[in-house]
Amino acid sequence: MWVDRLAREIGALGQAETATPERALDQMSAAAARAVPGCSAALVVIWRDVGAGGGAAEDTARAAGRHVVVDYGASHPDLATAFEHQYTTDEGPAVEAVREMRPVAVGDVLREDRWPAYTSMAVQCGDRASVTFPSELEGEVVTFGVHAVRPDAFDEAVVTPVVALLAEHAAAALHSAGRYTDVAREAAHMRRAITVRAVIDQAKGIIMHARGCDAAEAFEKLRRVAQRNRLKVADVARSLVAEHAQHAETGGR
Repeated sequence: MWVDRLAREIGALGQAETATPERALDQMSAAAARAVPGCSAALVVIWRDVGAGGGAAEDTARAAGRHVVVDYGASHPDLATAFEHQYTTDEGPAVEAVREMRPVAVGDVLREDRWPAYTSMAVQCGDRASVTFPSELEGEVVTFGVHAVRPDAFDEAVVTPVVALLAEHAAAALHSAGRYTDVAREAAHMRRAITVRAVIDQAKGIIMHARGCDAAEAFEKLRRVAQRNRLKVADVARSLVAEHAQHAETGGR
């Protein structure tokens, strides 16, 4: 059966000697997008529960309740853009799945009222329907989501058990691939939890100052550049911030 074959394929991705979590995440999302009926793109995210508390950890944890992103893989750049918007606005199916630790299904995002800040971005990125399932991973959580450009693309009763199986195999594979040292884990955490959130905000500030626009318009400009160049929004933001810093250092010369 195709489900069993796909689950085995995903489970095997962490076994290769060259396997890394980043590579495994990309391969898992691509495999699901190819094999799951009705699926246009897939998203696999590793989250860390940073716990309750104050200071910088509390500020960072706003991205998904008490969870921050360690790393993720998206089979299509538009879905990566949509997820980064979820993460920065704290709204969307993946954020809710990890926060509530339960499956989250979306028949048509245009009929949803749970995430008003996400609806417009989801439509622009072709994320009309989805099923997302969370699975625990050694003190962390993996969310596995299948997404479709067509509304009502999934039969929730049929697809949810499939995504649950894929999430469990993904967690097992990532446990094998994810033999990080504490230093590597912290580096990944900083890259996603701080860079994605803070650098995008910094890039939006640069655009807002230069163009006299608001935050939503600034993010849209970043998104369009990312989509045009098939990059993640975070990568475009990093480039803009680096260019701005270089320009400031040279005094505009």
